Amino acid sequence: MTAPAAQTPEITTTECRACGAAVSGLDGRYACGVCGWVNAWSEGHGALPTAEQDPDHPGSTTA
Repeated sequence: MTAPAAQTPEITTTECRACGAAVSGLDGRYACGVCGWVNAWSEGHGALPTAEQDPDHPGSTTA
């Protein structure tokens, strides 16, 4: 059995909601290096992979 093809995340950019600095992230998930603000994981552009889909997960066969 072959593992499903990994989707390449998209680099996205927005303005920090706390300090106004430009922040970049992956698929709409951001962390500001200036003030420490982070947006909620649920605000991203797509669903996060499950633990079983993570190649580093113990017992994963996708590595």
